Amino acid sequence: MAVKIDKKIKGYSVITPDDKAREATAKAPVAQAQDDAQESNIVHMHERIERPDVLIGSTYKIKSPLVEHAFYVTINDIVLNAGTEHELRRPFEIFINSKSMEHFQWIVALTRIMSAVFRKGGDVTFIVDEMKAVFDPKGGYFKAGGVYMPSLVAELGSIVEDHMKSIGLLHDPEMSAHQRALIAEKRKQFEERSKKNTDAVVVAPARREEDVEVTGEGTSFPPSATMCHKCSTKALVIMDGCQTCLNCGYSKCG
Repeated sequence: MAVKIDKKIKGYSVITPDDKAREATAKAPVAQAQDDAQESNIVHMHERIERPDVLIGSTYKIKSPLVEHAFYVTINDIVLNAGTEHELRRPFEIFINSKSMEHFQWIVALTRIMSAVFRKGGDVTFIVDEMKAVFDPKGGYFKAGGVYMPSLVAELGSIVEDHMKSIGLLHDPEMSAHQRALIAEKRKQFEERSKKNTDAVVVAPARREEDVEVTGEGTSFPPSATMCHKCSTKALVIMDGCQTCLNCGYSKCG
C-alpha cells in the first residue's frame, strides 16, 4: 500500500530486531507493574479477614448407626472479591449440632479447629483426606447408597468434601467415555442375568432377596453386593466368575 508523504523528510532510520527487543524490554516493567497493581487488589483468604454479619452456607444431616440421634452439620462460606472475575467462595466456619451429648466435647474441639483451618487460608482441601482416614476401632458402617464409612469422623470428612465440590474447591476426576460405557455394559449384563434367573423360577411365593434394590445416588445395587476397595461402595458382584464393581467398573480380572 502506497503512503503519500506531504512533509519534507528531515531524516530517517531503520528499525532493527534489536531495537524492537529493547522497546519490548522497556515496556515489560510497566506491564508488570500494572499486573502487580491489579493483583494487589485481589483479596485472598487469610486469618485477619473479619467475619461479615451475614454468611451463606448449607446444612447436612448425618444419621449414623453409631449414635442414637442425627448430626446436623452447617458449613458457612465467605465470598471474596464479589462481583469481579476473581470472585471466590471459601468455607469460613463449621458447626455441628446434635442431641447426642456424649460426643459434645470432641465435636466442639473439632469444629473450632476446622474453622481455624478454614480461616487460615491457603489450600484447606487436605483436611478431607485427613478426616476420611480416621477409623473407628469398633468398626465402621454402610451409609445410604452402600458407601462404607470407617468412622463418624470419616463421614464428617465426606460431607466437607461434598461441600467443597459444590463450591468449586474440589473436582471429581473425569471418567473417560470408555469407562462409562464399560460400567453401563456391566450393569446391563448383570440385570439381564438376574432377570433370566428370576424367569427360571416357576413358583415364587415371595420376592427373592436378590431382587430387593438398595438405592444409592441415582443408582441401584443388589443387596448381595460386597464392598469395592477402590470406591468404598457396596457394589461388587460376581460376574462370569470374576468380582466386578457396578459403581466404578473395577474388575479383579483386569
